[in-house]
Amino acid sequence: MLFCMQDLCTSLLLVRKLFIIFFSCLGWGSQSSKVHIHHSTWLHFPGHNLRWILTFILLFVLVCEIAEGIVSDGVSDSRHLHLYMPAGMAFLAAITSVVYYHNIETSNFPKLLIALLFYWTLAFITKTIKFVKFCDNGVGFSQLRFCLTGLLVVLYGMLLAVEINVIRVRRYVFFKTPKEVKPPEDLQDLGVRFLQPFVNLLSKGTYWWMNTFIKTAHKKPIDLKTIGKLPIAMRAVTNYIRLNEAFEAQKNKRSSSPQGSRSIWRALCCAFGRPLLLSSTFRILADLLGFAGPLCISGIVHNVGKGNNTIRPQTKILGVFFISSQEFLSNAYVLAVLLFFALLLQRTFLQASYYVAIETGINLRGAIQTKIYNKIMQLSTSNMSMGEMTAGQICNLVAIDTNQLMWFFFLCPNLWAMPVQIIVGVLLLYYLLGISALIGAAVIIVLAPVQYFVATKLSQAQRSTLEYSNERLKKTNEMLRGIKLLKLYAWEHIFHSSVEETRQKEMTSLKSFALYTSISIFMNAAIPIAAVLITFVVHAHLTTKADFSPSVAFASISLFHILVSPLFLLSSVVRSTVKALVSVQKLSEFLSSEEIGEEHDKSSELRSADNHSKYQAVPLKVVNRKRPAREDWNNYSSHMRRPISITEADDFCVKITNGFFTWTPEGPPALSNIDIRIPQGQLTMIVGQVGCGKSSLLLAILGEMQKISGNIFWSSHSVTLGAFFRRSVAYASQKPWLLNATVEENITFESPFNKQRYKAVIDACSLQPDIDILPHGDQTQIGERGINLSGGQRQRISVARALYQQTNVVFLDDPFSALDIHLSDHLMQEGILKMLREDKRTIVLVTHKLQYLPHADWIIAMKDGNIQREGTLKDIQKSETELFEHWKTLMNRQDQELEKETIIERKTVLERTNLRRTMYSREALLKDDEEDEEEVTESDDEDNLSSVLHQRAKMPWRACGKYLSAAGILLLPLLVLSQLLKHTVMVAIDYWLACWTSAAISEKTEPELKNCSHCQVCNDFNHSPYSKVFSILCCLGIVLCLVTSIAVEWTGLKVTKKLHSSLLNKIILAPMRFFETTPLGSILNRFSADCNTIDQHIPATLECLSRSTLLCVSALAVISYVTPMFLIALVPLAIMCYFIQKYFRVASRDLQQLDDSTQLPLLSHFSETVEGLTTIRAFRYEAKFRQKLLEYTDSNNIASLFLTAANRWLEVRMEYIGACVVLIAAVTSITSCLYSKLPSGLVGLGLTYALMVSNYLNWMVRNLADMEIQLGAVKRINGLLKTEAENYEGLLSSSQIPQNWPDRGEIQIQNLSVRYDSNLKPVLKHVNAHISPGQKIGICGRTGSGKSSFSLAFFRMVDTFEGRIIIDGIDIAKLPLQTLRSRLSIILQDPILFSGTIRFNLDPEKKCTDSMLWEALEIAQLKHVVKALPGGLDAIVTEGGENFSQGQRQLFCLARAFVRKTSIFIMDEATASIDMATENILQKVVMTAFADRTVVTIAHRVHTILNADLVIVMKRGVILEYDKPEVLLEQEDSVFASFVQADK
Repeated sequence: MLFCMQDLCTSLLLVRKLFIIFFSCLGWGSQSSKVHIHHSTWLHFPGHNLRWILTFILLFVLVCEIAEGIVSDGVSDSRHLHLYMPAGMAFLAAITSVVYYHNIETSNFPKLLIALLFYWTLAFITKTIKFVKFCDNGVGFSQLRFCLTGLLVVLYGMLLAVEINVIRVRRYVFFKTPKEVKPPEDLQDLGVRFLQPFVNLLSKGTYWWMNTFIKTAHKKPIDLKTIGKLPIAMRAVTNYIRLNEAFEAQKNKRSSSPQGSRSIWRALCCAFGRPLLLSSTFRILADLLGFAGPLCISGIVHNVGKGNNTIRPQTKILGVFFISSQEFLSNAYVLAVLLFFALLLQRTFLQASYYVAIETGINLRGAIQTKIYNKIMQLSTSNMSMGEMTAGQICNLVAIDTNQLMWFFFLCPNLWAMPVQIIVGVLLLYYLLGISALIGAAVIIVLAPVQYFVATKLSQAQRSTLEYSNERLKKTNEMLRGIKLLKLYAWEHIFHSSVEETRQKEMTSLKSFALYTSISIFMNAAIPIAAVLITFVVHAHLTTKADFSPSVAFASISLFHILVSPLFLLSSVVRSTVKALVSVQKLSEFLSSEEIGEEHDKSSELRSADNHSKYQAVPLKVVNRKRPAREDWNNYSSHMRRPISITEADDFCVKITNGFFTWTPEGPPALSNIDIRIPQGQLTMIVGQVGCGKSSLLLAILGEMQKISGNIFWSSHSVTLGAFFRRSVAYASQKPWLLNATVEENITFESPFNKQRYKAVIDACSLQPDIDILPHGDQTQIGERGINLSGGQRQRISVARALYQQTNVVFLDDPFSALDIHLSDHLMQEGILKMLREDKRTIVLVTHKLQYLPHADWIIAMKDGNIQREGTLKDIQKSETELFEHWKTLMNRQDQELEKETIIERKTVLERTNLRRTMYSREALLKDDEEDEEEVTESDDEDNLSSVLHQRAKMPWRACGKYLSAAGILLLPLLVLSQLLKHTVMVAIDYWLACWTSAAISEKTEPELKNCSHCQVCNDFNHSPYSKVFSILCCLGIVLCLVTSIAVEWTGLKVTKKLHSSLLNKIILAPMRFFETTPLGSILNRFSADCNTIDQHIPATLECLSRSTLLCVSALAVISYVTPMFLIALVPLAIMCYFIQKYFRVASRDLQQLDDSTQLPLLSHFSETVEGLTTIRAFRYEAKFRQKLLEYTDSNNIASLFLTAANRWLEVRMEYIGACVVLIAAVTSITSCLYSKLPSGLVGLGLTYALMVSNYLNWMVRNLADMEIQLGAVKRINGLLKTEAENYEGLLSSSQIPQNWPDRGEIQIQNLSVRYDSNLKPVLKHVNAHISPGQKIGICGRTGSGKSSFSLAFFRMVDTFEGRIIIDGIDIAKLPLQTLRSRLSIILQDPILFSGTIRFNLDPEKKCTDSMLWEALEIAQLKHVVKALPGGLDAIVTEGGENFSQGQRQLFCLARAFVRKTSIFIMDEATASIDMATENILQKVVMTAFADRTVVTIAHRVHTILNADLVIVMKRGVILEYDKPEVLLEQEDSVFASFVQADK
């Protein structure tokens, strides 16, 4: 009867299995009717996650049931298939059910779930019958099968309940109207490709959805388009809203200090605390499961030591044996399988914890960055201008502090997971080893503070290194920016020495950093060895009746390794916590900083709600009418365009009454008694001396200054109908501000593109010639990350932006300051007068160009922060005669000195020439200087693509070889041998421990077989020989750990010193062509990011990579030695590892680069916003810029999330392979032990090393990927090291050159032809000239005539391919470059000052006395300025000389040239940046102070060379005219005469 019932149950089980398999086929077939969504990840059935969790538990219980059946069957005399066959079928059915369910859910065919309802019902009924039958036959909880059956009843019942709940909610059967559901918005969006939130639990846990992405990455590079958009819940705006709500909640609770540190912490926890709790739960579960490894090793080794003899169970019911859980777990194979499942689960939980924590950190970072940006938009201008908050500080807040908080949230789960891990670890050690375990644990715990101390010192050394690195980069940046001047003055060696001196300080700091890093690495490796040594020696010698079996020893080693990890992590967690506290404090200070006043929003007082603007923006009218270039000053009254009537109350655009404005609330007013009106639709000019408050007045009107008292009124007409909710002003600031975007985007500035208007603006600003030179025209990237433009070009683009806008109000702050006079005239005529005033736009123009005053409808004259006078020019002539005459005098002087449009050179010439030269040569450079050594042959597109993909998959072994070879022939062998020897000794330690414990256990078991007492055995076995060898090996291992850690860091130091020194030498000696064709940012990146990578990251990565690789290799070697059968299974696992790492490395590199490249625009957007804050607020473009920020933040976050998911994808797979290694090693070693009499000590050794593989396999691949990325820095630096240096050697030795050469200054130019590069056309052709000693030569000509090239030829800065220059009888081609350049003087057009003292800037070679320096300053009209400064000659000059005006900087450059006292003096448009009065004085000084010197003047104003001895007129690289100026002026057909005549 009993057997019949048993057969009936088995039949029912088989029937329901076949039933589910049949219906699964229907489920698969239904996929053809899938709903149209972009990803088959729509999980919308209720109880989805619960179903998956229950299914996983069900599968585990079924595996246990199968194992229990096999073990029970093993102790029976006959075979009983029904003990495990039904469980096996149920296992397959459970897998089929979840596959079937997944397909039904993603296909949205709920009606097919009825099959699962029937299946769970049948399963529940059959298992309940079986359970009842067990109860009836007296089977109880002591039998494992009874417990498993009861669990299965519960699980099937719960799955049935889930199925019923789906019917109840979705109403797909038994209801007339089923519930309709729609896919979420994310899944309907093609752009969303980050599917982690939407996939099922299995795919979430294993990152299965990433497979397609990783494979695609191997076929084509990953870009922003590939990774798509962020899901809505992860976007910056969503997280910002969540964070802001938390902030508001805190503000309502604590109104006193809503932005305090505590409130911020509470808000962060409120907004992002829940996922952290989940991450912490996962982490604690993973840590607890991690202890399964040592416990299972102990059980397996213990059981195989006894022959794996399962105790014969006493219970036999229904003809079969029933075993208890204790009997079940005494089987080694069962423990091996349980260890495998524990490892799978532990790794899954661990990676899930990492992922949730990092995702939370990334979301938090995005939210905080958005919060900071919104604060920046409201930040008071005074905070920036008064230095209370610099752009650098804000960028640091964004780049560093937000990342600190992100990493704190990532490490946060460790704060409560570590104590749990330590407590459980110590308890288990005590359970295994008794009191000796506490001694070993005490060693680790006592050394933890030492490790923390080392970590603190390491952090200090890193901070010190960073400071010196910043100082070195500052000097390098200055050196590169002023490289032309350094070469012309032969000062390269001075700045080279300065950079090297700072580098030496940095190297000293790096040595400390390397020392503490090596100590940290040493302690990581040595502490477990020391703890194991002390514990086992104490346990063997001091503890009587010590159980020194392999099971105890190797379980203890595994526990020590687990225990060491949290204690080593402690220092990182504490440091991260401290940094996060500091970051929140900084954030608190920033968020509580002063915001801009809101007065400028209250303009609606004079604005009528229903009164539309009568001067709306209209399309551009092309007026084909020319105005004179300048109005005749004396007849200005006849040229008034229209009468000015501003008496009516409504006829003004802006009115300020009784205004007092300041930059800081506590400071004195910068503007006082401001009572002005700006007429509506007319041109208002604001004039006054430098520093009188003209720019401040504009900013006050825009609401950027703090208002002390008074009112600002805006007329209702100033608002364009349908424009922004607040008025918008087109504003061009005095310092031009550009976006990191194309030329077109900078000009249109988010406005709709109007081709006709765009062309008119380009023409008005004379930008077309500059655009034609650019490689991609107006689509060329400019700004920080693009082409470096000159000041004049930047200014014109900035003005073009203001002209292009359709706003009714335009503010132009000194737009002519960096422009030539012909450009200024053209801009005034075509831009301001024609485009703006004829459109009846309100224009406010700040200018120093008084010749334009006749164009003004209204003039505001300022003096010392007050309004001196306002009115029309006629009013001022009548009421302020003295002021009018002063203006007239200046105006006449300007008119006399201005040149006609056709012959103007000034800055535009050099700007365009430099730009053209840069563009032309850059293309040649890109063809020649490929960074990649491997050449990709030109073929068809497919072959090219495959070649590129092949290169992407390859490791940069050549760069690795270059890095290691730079270490030298002594260090490299030491590095390799020490690593190999260390790991050999580590294996020897564990092997000796296996032998020791095996010997001890065999001594114990043999007497037991002979019935000897246990006490005698313990006393008989002598531990001393084993413990001595063990101690020696451990001490040797500790010493080798120290040697390897020092060798790695020492190698890193030597390589970094060599590479930086070589790079600096190459760059400083490179020809000017290199600097003109290579972006400055690119060179700086080699000295900053790449040097930092080589300094600090590569040594650590190299150590980690070598350690993890050798550990894995040694572990696999040990396992293969213990059980050679393992080698058979190793082959497929190795193939899997190879392909996984191959695919991962490519994807990881692309994602890492994408993460870095998306961070750059984000940080640039912050810096450009801070720099252009007044412009953005004037335009009222805050919302647009916020939207841009959200896009940049989301782009960076999606790249970071994909990189995180890719890392988790790798780690899960590698750790699953590691778990497979453990399972195979366990099964093969158990089998070998049982059938080949393998010592149990070796079984423990093999399993311990198998666990090690599981831990280090993914680190090996991760470090390999990191090393590949980091070696890119070596590759790029090696690319620059190929740069050819200038030939500094000469044919003449120093003894052959007279000490005072050139003493006369005679110059002979014979058939001279020069070019900038061998690929380029000549810029001077067959030039012949003779300049006598002491002559004053003037050179003039049109754009591109070769004037500047003429001056550079004297210094051999250009390639002289024909002819020669002889100075005082010596051919300059035969001179050493250093000698030639040090004996001549030149003043360049662009003034360059270096940070340091005034003394250093005038005389860096320290050759002159103070009196000589004061004399030079007096000649340059700067003596009174320097005397007034604290320190005089030792007064500080800031970077770029920013604490002096442009004119003053040029005067310092003049003084610098005077100091050299050379007999030949060249002025290359040197007076372009100073006013005309000062220039006249300087011209007289040059003629008197340099009366005995040869002076060559490149002229931008013809009048400056009218008194020269000789004039050279150039055209297209040849001399057109060459004679005395008076002779040329007498010739009617003379070009020079036409130049001068045209200006009269």
